[in-house]
Amino acid sequence: MKRSRARHIVLAGLCAAAALAYFTRNGVAPAESTIRAELGLTKEESGMLMSAFFWPYALCQIPAALLARRIGTRWALALYGALWSLATAGLSIGNVMVMTASRAFMGVAQAGLVPVGTAAMARWFPRTAQASASGAFSGFMSVGSIVAAPLTAWLVVTCGWRWMFVWYAVPGLVWALWFAFCYRNSPAEHPAANEAERQWIMQEAQDTTKASNAVPWGLLARSPVMWCLCLQQFCRAAGYMFFASWFATYLQEARGVTILRSGWLTTLPLLADVTGCMAGGVLSDALLRHRGSARLARQGLSAAALLLCAGLIFAAWKAADPLMAVLVISAGMFCAAVANPCLAATVMRLGGTNVAAVSAVTNMCGNFGAASFPLAVPWLLAHAGGWNAVLAAFGALYIVGAVFWLLMKVERPIEE
Repeated sequence: MKRSRARHIVLAGLCAAAALAYFTRNGVAPAESTIRAELGLTKEESGMLMSAFFWPYALCQIPAALLARRIGTRWALALYGALWSLATAGLSIGNVMVMTASRAFMGVAQAGLVPVGTAAMARWFPRTAQASASGAFSGFMSVGSIVAAPLTAWLVVTCGWRWMFVWYAVPGLVWALWFAFCYRNSPAEHPAANEAERQWIMQEAQDTTKASNAVPWGLLARSPVMWCLCLQQFCRAAGYMFFASWFATYLQEARGVTILRSGWLTTLPLLADVTGCMAGGVLSDALLRHRGSARLARQGLSAAALLLCAGLIFAAWKAADPLMAVLVISAGMFCAAVANPCLAATVMRLGGTNVAAVSAVTNMCGNFGAASFPLAVPWLLAHAGGWNAVLAAFGALYIVGAVFWLLMKVERPIEE
């Protein structure tokens, strides 16, 4: 019997959620200078507005994962999608306090996307296809950012940033209704999955629906592998956050480009991130199938890619032309993105029946880094040497992340 393709429907729904989530959360960055000027904010206050998303997003990772364990992935992700869309509409009010609160609530609503989505992929894909699925999921996060960058710049010019946020709320509400109707929590429940597909998936996929009631928090806290995963994620998320917060402003101030051109140039590293995620997932799964070594396919590949990324970022300093500098940085981001599906596949292997909880912890630590970097940029600009110091810190983060990938060794699920 030929396998059905219900898993592809599931993956398409998860990828759409990832794109919409990043589309809404990154809509502020290309309009940052315009919003700051209209509301009379300082750069420090603008940094606080952008980082307001990440603190509650980080802190609510675990509660969101635990709620999904109780009500199921289907209803949890549909609920989260509707709530983050309403929070996006709240940004249109234009009062800095309300906007900050809306950004914070958006962080709460989106907190469950990565851990719950990772658990869904662990349930719907066998081990040798999990990195490829994760690469698509991670890649579509940047698809949302790619669409948001030029579209935000265009809408700011044509209809104003307040109406922009109103329109940005609509797609997420439509997606939430579709996902609640079409998704099922396991292959056995999905009417579009035939027996051949279910048997193929369950040969190696992790049945996360049978997770025990108690998450082994003590084991997680004592695990050296968990610490390495969390610390590398802190560094990588902080580095990625440069593009979602200050990169457009960097191009405008340090490279002298217009807001419209900065919006288009911002899409180049994000496009590199998309292709890097997808290529990294395919390459990692291919290495696992042909070499049989998870350490080579996951940890080794990630470390090499991050070191190459750092070298390319440092090389961008010498580029006088803004386009050339962005292209070199984009090549670095392609390399950095290779580690994204490797992380998700490692989390699936380490998490066992508690994938969502393990993913929540690592993503929480990553977003502490993401929340910190927008606040560090104004200080680096004022006290450490300007935009060159920012780029130096940006590259150094990836070197440190590579070190933690080299230190970890994943042999079996942590609960064993």
